[in-house]
Amino acid sequence: MENSSDIKVTTDAAIRIATLEKENAALKEALKNAEAANQAKSSFLSSMSHDIRTPMNAIMGMASIGLSHIDEKPRVHDCLLKIQTASTHLMSLVNDVLDMSRIDSGRLTLNEETFSLPDLVHDIFVIIRSQSVQKNQTLQLEIGEIYEENLIGDPLHLRQILVNIIGNAVKYTQQGGSIKVRFAQRLPETAASDKSSIWLDFSCEDNGMGMSPEFLERIFLPFERVQNEDTSQIEGTGLGMAIVKKLVDRMDGQIRVTSALKKGSCFQVELPMRVGQRSKKALSIPKGQTVLVAECHDKRAAAIIDCLTVSGLCPIHKKSGMDTVTWLTEAQYENHMPCAVFLGQELTDIPILELASHVRQLAGDDLPILLVSEEDWAQIEFRAKRAGVDAFVPCPLFRSRLIETLADLISKNCSDDGSLSSNADYSQYRILLVEDNELNQEIAVELLSLTGVQVEVASNGAQAVKIFEDSPEDYFDLIFMDVQMPVMNGYDATRHIRQMTRSDAGKVWIVAMTANAFVEDIRLSRDAGMDEHISKPVDFEQLEEVMRKCFSNVADRSRDAALSG
Repeated sequence: MENSSDIKVTTDAAIRIATLEKENAALKEALKNAEAANQAKSSFLSSMSHDIRTPMNAIMGMASIGLSHIDEKPRVHDCLLKIQTASTHLMSLVNDVLDMSRIDSGRLTLNEETFSLPDLVHDIFVIIRSQSVQKNQTLQLEIGEIYEENLIGDPLHLRQILVNIIGNAVKYTQQGGSIKVRFAQRLPETAASDKSSIWLDFSCEDNGMGMSPEFLERIFLPFERVQNEDTSQIEGTGLGMAIVKKLVDRMDGQIRVTSALKKGSCFQVELPMRVGQRSKKALSIPKGQTVLVAECHDKRAAAIIDCLTVSGLCPIHKKSGMDTVTWLTEAQYENHMPCAVFLGQELTDIPILELASHVRQLAGDDLPILLVSEEDWAQIEFRAKRAGVDAFVPCPLFRSRLIETLADLISKNCSDDGSLSSNADYSQYRILLVEDNELNQEIAVELLSLTGVQVEVASNGAQAVKIFEDSPEDYFDLIFMDVQMPVMNGYDATRHIRQMTRSDAGKVWIVAMTANAFVEDIRLSRDAGMDEHISKPVDFEQLEEVMRKCFSNVADRSRDAALSG
């Protein structure tokens, strides 16, 4: 018979053995995970090497071809366009890697700012549409029930989530395929007592190549990509969905995905959002008056008509250019012209812009003509303005955007009020460009000179402070400020300018133009006293938009000063 001490020894040994086996199992699991991670990283580095070298090869190759055909303008133009495309792709690869690194290290900070949901959706649509058009795909955007259009959150990372998902749908859907994107909102369960938050629901459904059940289990892991002959020519890092999942989790949201091979995929995202302050702008809408809507597509026409009817207007719908002109001619003869004409995207008989020209000739300069379309306004603005279009309302359609645009046109003073128009002459304005890199100086000066604006240059922050201090008050209208510079950085230079005892020190626009592109960098620039933030490489359209906003602000101040004087 065993005594108690022998039993205790046996029990202790069994416990130690069980503990060791458990520790060994954990070590084996850790080793397995480490080996899998190393294999994934090795695969990632191999893929990244290929994906980075591909656009770099295009950039270097096209640069060589352009230099060797420098006198052939069409050939050089083609090379530059291809260099631009390859550079954009290369930048997206770099951004993905940096974003993943920051998220994993816990250094990613979500921003809190008020943003417009219609602006965000329109920006996303503009980004994605050109890619979809190239593949002859049907890209359909639908807007469901929207309760609040001004939201508080991180629009930069929200846009990153949505562009990643829709961009993947475009990439992994075949030529001629279809993609359906939907935005809607729903009230939280506490809506009766708490009206400060709302849920933003987003879905993206395609009929593309789809994913296997096995890959669906790994879709949100870093460095994972579908590997087959269908996807071998599709560029990417395998980081997009991992970044999306981490961002959604950081925003306390949810993401779900369903998919089937050769049938397509559906992504659904639900994000809680705080409600921003509603606009207090008074809208002068002539309720009860007639508006004419010309659009042959029933669904698009119904959306416009619904927005106008809810706002107290009386829409008349025509599907052809001939019917539109006939109705207007009769209305003019009988002296009951509409208060505005809304042109949709297409008619049964003539192009929309051709109808705009006819309407403008018939009705004169005073009748507001609005174009409601999915087109990229930047691409058609020149032709549309020449045809007589006064304003553009982008689709997908938000009622507030349509009504505010109409109200602005109706209340607009037809006389010259000093505000800036799309073809404004910027030669009266003066910019101080603060940039230490000579090549970047040259690029920025060349881009800015395209607008006619006067440019002076400083090579560091201290020099910028000195130039501003020695200049007369209100001499500079705008300062583009680099951040990382010798002698004095851009943050300190901005603080020095803001602290000066002169009337323009607090109101001159100072805009960061820097390679520091993260949300924390934007916050630092604002804390230093800067008004806007532009990330390098500089996008010319963004540059123009900042200048337009700044100079409009300057024009408003000048007009107010003249009226008060």
